[in-house]
Amino acid sequence: MPWFVKIEEGIVDQVTFDQSIPAHKAFVRDLIAKGHQAKTGYWGERGGGMLLFQAASMDEAKSIVEQDPLVKNGCVKYKLHQWCVVVE
Repeated sequence: MPWFVKIEEGIVDQVTFDQSIPAHKAFVRDLIAKGHQAKTGYWGERGGGMLLFQAASMDEAKSIVEQDPLVKNGCVKYKLHQWCVVVE
């Protein structure tokens, strides 16, 4: 299955952002349980982060990202890319 990456930038204050973190973590755990091999995290300098996951297609990846609580709650702006692995 292809890999996809959502590169995100926070667009709300930290308190508002942090309110969506528990739901975001549950969302990622659900992706893992469904076989999407998801990983999420933030940049060391804060202000943004990344979600790496597998999906069958770009359409499925878009559908997955639209369900992310950080997106649904308007906490981030993002770009979605297919990541083509060259060396494993």
